Amino acid sequence: MHDALQKEIATYEKRTPKSAAAHKRALKRIPLGVASNYRHYEPYPLFVKDGKGSRIHDVDGNEYIDHNLCFGALMAGHGHPAVVKAVEQKLHEGTTFGMPHDQAWVKAGELLRLVGLASDVMQRYPHQFSGGQRQRICRIARAATGRDKILKFEGSYHGLHDTALVSVKPKAEDYGDPDAPNSVPGGGGVPKASLENVVVASFNNRKSVENRFKQYPGQIAAIILEPILMNVGLCLPQPGFLEGLRDICNKNGALLIFDEVKTGAKLAWGGASEFFGVKPDMICLAKSIGGGLPLGAFGASRAVMDLISQHKVFHGGTYNTNRVAMAGGLATFREVLTRENYVHVGKLSKKLTEGYRTIVKKCGLQAYIASAGVNGALMLYPQEVQNYRDWTKIDVDLWRHYWFGMVNRGVLAQPYWWDEQWTISVQHTEADIDKHLAVFEEVAPALAKAQQERGLAFVGAAGH
Repeated sequence: MHDALQKEIATYEKRTPKSAAAHKRALKRIPLGVASNYRHYEPYPLFVKDGKGSRIHDVDGNEYIDHNLCFGALMAGHGHPAVVKAVEQKLHEGTTFGMPHDQAWVKAGELLRLVGLASDVMQRYPHQFSGGQRQRICRIARAATGRDKILKFEGSYHGLHDTALVSVKPKAEDYGDPDAPNSVPGGGGVPKASLENVVVASFNNRKSVENRFKQYPGQIAAIILEPILMNVGLCLPQPGFLEGLRDICNKNGALLIFDEVKTGAKLAWGGASEFFGVKPDMICLAKSIGGGLPLGAFGASRAVMDLISQHKVFHGGTYNTNRVAMAGGLATFREVLTRENYVHVGKLSKKLTEGYRTIVKKCGLQAYIASAGVNGALMLYPQEVQNYRDWTKIDVDLWRHYWFGMVNRGVLAQPYWWDEQWTISVQHTEADIDKHLAVFEEVAPALAKAQQERGLAFVGAAGH
C-alpha cells in the first residue's frame, strides 16, 4: 500500500467513526456486518443515514454526491417526488395481495412502449419481485428449445442462482484456453451438474462462441449476456460482436438473451436493442425500472411466453406484482424515464466523460474513460479492456486511492469495487457534475504520481 493511499484511508477513518462503530456492532449479528458480500470492504463500509435527490448523508453527517445509486438501481435518484407520491397513494390501498390487479397489465404496456419500440419480438412481460428473473428466463429458454446448456461469458454476472454462478471471477490458474474457457464454480455449493450445463466463452471473442456450438451441436439453448460487460468496470462490445451472436443463434436454433438488469433503461429509450441495433429473443430487466423499489421483469415473444400460459413452465412468486413496487415502477416509466430526462442525463454524461478525459490527459494519468448511457468508469489501463482477463490486470491500490480520495472530498464516484461503474440520475445537476470534476481534478495528479512511482500501471491482481 503506497503512502498516498494510506493517508486517504487514515482520512476516511477520521471522517467516519460512527460508520466504524456501526460496522463493529453489526458484525456481532450479521456475516461481514452487511447484507451482501458486495457491500463489505476494508477498513469498513460507509453506513448511510438518508438520501434525497442526487445526494446522501452517512451516519457521521458527511454529505456525498451519489454516483453509486444503489449499484446503479436509481436512475430516478433518491426519493424522486413522482415515485414517492405514487407509492404513498398505494400504501393506503393495501401493500400486497397475491391476487391479480390491473397494475400488472398497465406496467406490461409501459414496458412494451419503452423496450418494445426497439425490439418488436418482445410481446409479453411477467413481473416479479426483483431477484430471480435471470434464473427463470434461462429455464424458459431451456423449455422453449428442449436443450439443457446455457452459454455465458467469462467474468459476467447474472445473479446468484446455480446457472449464473459460474466463471464470475475465476482465478488465472483456472482460466483454461481463451477460445474455450473452463467452467469454474463461483463459490461453494454450485453443483457439478450446473457446471456441466453452463458453457463459457470469452467476451468480444466470436471464435470462442463458435467453438462452443461446434463442441455441443444442438445442445445449447441460449446465449445470455450483458450487452455491455459490466462486471469488469465497463467493457463495450466491439463492432460486429453482438451482430455475430445474433447470427450464431439464428444458425443454431438458440435464443439470444440480453440481461439488461444493469443496462436496462439506462442506455437509451429503447434499451440495448436501440443503442446497438441488435434484437434479442429475450430480455431481463430490473434495478432502474423500479425507481428505487424492488421490481423485475422479463420478456420474450408470445410463442415463448405461452409456455407459461400452457403450464409447461412454472412461474410464480408471493410478491410478484407487489402493489407498492408496481406503483413505483409505473411512476418511473411515466415521469422519470421520459424523452426529456434522457436528453438531460445525456448532457450530464457527456460533460462528466469529457471532463474526466481532459483531466486524465492533463495530469498524465495512464487511463481511459469508458462511457455508455448514464454509466461510465475510470479505467486504469493503457488500452481498452476487451474482456475479463484484460480487466484483471488492474493496479488495485491505485483504484482504491481514487475511490477513497473522491469519497473524502464528498463525491461517491461509484460503488466500491473496481468492477463497478458510476451512474448519473435524472436528479443530478450540472453543479453536481462540476463538483465531481473539481474533486477529480484535485485527486488525479496524486494518482498519476503514484502510478509513475509504482510502475504498476498494468500489473496487479483483481477480484473480490
